[in-house]
Amino acid sequence: MLAPGIMISACGLLLLGMNNKYSLVVNRIRALNIEFRGLQNENIERQESILKQLPLLIRRMRIIRNAVWLYTIAIAFFIFSILSIGIFLLIHLTSIMNYISFGLFILALISLLIGVIHAAKEVRLGYDILSIETKNIL
Repeated sequence: MLAPGIMISACGLLLLGMNNKYSLVVNRIRALNIEFRGLQNENIERQESILKQLPLLIRRMRIIRNAVWLYTIAIAFFIFSILSIGIFLLIHLTSIMNYISFGLFILALISLLIGVIHAAKEVRLGYDILSIETKNIL
């Protein structure tokens, strides 16, 4: 019961970071949208930059959303794993509950791994968006 419990805490930390990123990306989209509306054909180059960034930011937001969902699913599987271990201790069904507990734990780890892959994609996409933003400065 200890390993799934520790993994729940780890997933909670990952969720906290991803929710923060999600909030920042949403705020950035809103800021760019407001800036775009305020330009009114004054700075065509900046408008083009914003139009390149917005679809990428929306894609980034989807990737973050997927990571958050996968982390949440992993937490659910870890909880089910703990519950099945507890039921095993009460009922003493050795073979069946061992396989169920182990299977749930593996499903949680797979979900967590896919979530981490999504987080890595998000970091790469964030870099690409930043390179568009700073293209004319550098």
